[in-house]
Amino acid sequence: MRETLTGTRIRERRVMIGVKQSQLARQIGISASYLNLIEHNRRRIGGKLLLDIAAALGVEVSALTEGAEAALVSSLREFGAGSAMADAELDSAEDFAGRFPAWAAASARAHRKLAALENTVEILSDRLAHDPELAASVHEVLSTAAAIRATASILAQDKDLDPEWRDRFHANIDADSRRLADSSKSLVGFLDAETGEAAVTGTPQDEVEAFLEANDYAFAALEKEQIDVVPLIDAAPELSSVAGRHIARGVLDRIKADAAHVPLPDLCAALDTTGLNPPALAERFRVNVPMILRRLAAVSDLGFGLVVADRAGSLLFRKAAEGFSVPRYGSACPLWTLFQALGLPGQVLYQRVQMPGRSSAVFDCYAAAETMGHFALNAPPLVQSTMLVVPVQPDDGDAGTVPMTVGPACRICAAAGCAARREPSILSEGF
Repeated sequence: MRETLTGTRIRERRVMIGVKQSQLARQIGISASYLNLIEHNRRRIGGKLLLDIAAALGVEVSALTEGAEAALVSSLREFGAGSAMADAELDSAEDFAGRFPAWAAASARAHRKLAALENTVEILSDRLAHDPELAASVHEVLSTAAAIRATASILAQDKDLDPEWRDRFHANIDADSRRLADSSKSLVGFLDAETGEAAVTGTPQDEVEAFLEANDYAFAALEKEQIDVVPLIDAAPELSSVAGRHIARGVLDRIKADAAHVPLPDLCAALDTTGLNPPALAERFRVNVPMILRRLAAVSDLGFGLVVADRAGSLLFRKAAEGFSVPRYGSACPLWTLFQALGLPGQVLYQRVQMPGRSSAVFDCYAAAETMGHFALNAPPLVQSTMLVVPVQPDDGDAGTVPMTVGPACRICAAAGCAARREPSILSEGF
């Protein structure tokens, strides 16, 4: 596609610098009619003639043959796909970027800004609705303000108050005011770590996620040899609480055990022959499917996401895939195949899903549940479900498969007419 638009770029560059077609043709030693055919992409061009044209127009050859940067074109195509644009129109993204580079760049910037704003809305809404630390901070601010108000009311209404008691009340107001200022700073710091003055501690789960993100969910030392995970935990500045270190140890122990059974180099080699077929890969390595799903998510180049939940529906592990939102607090969408698998241990489920909203991204989700620990008489089994999230590219196969619409969580899901909705969405009209 890019090479076929070389003539278009030649024409746009020539018009931009104010050179007539006949002048350029004469300068490079060809007829104006032949140059006209080139500019309308009716004649392929290369070799010395292309070099002469690039020199005459004052540009590099790559500017004529490659056109706009791939990242810009990709962003434009993503923008168009999110607007339900027809495939024929999506194919014109390269032409649009070549003809109107400034407008194309502005459109791409607006698309990126919209994506960032939508992500911020999701995160803040999730925190405001479910974050226990935020609730405690707000309670501290409100209770301190109420204490100041009560003390000030006594001072204002009782004109004959004993001077000693009046001094005590003044001291209380001063102490409570200082406490209110500190609580307010902590609250601002918690909501905005960049501008706030207070450190954000978060929950133990937040600490573990920050630790995993800082290491890009990859631990080369655990992949190569069976080392002790304690030094890795002790050296992690993100793990400040005892609970956070405890959770992190469980995650790292599982990574170490998985790596011993399914080394990443062997898994990547198997993918080349087997393809993305979790049951076949599990049979090849003689392990269960949840382990294969975890190992596939550990291959950073693939960009797969992973979510693990227990029987209570609590999300124990999150690794995001671009475009697939996973709530940090509260309940996730009950339509995820992750939760369907909890009632079918040992069965591998597949579902093609689509996230509502701006990007309308499509994903293939593979889920399987496994029983944890040991069996005991009359004791309910401890079951965990694992779901692999695989981004689907527009040119992938199975174009006829209609994806099921799922959301991240009801509060930040714009899907209309969903039978599983538990509460109104802040993204819907008239909320």
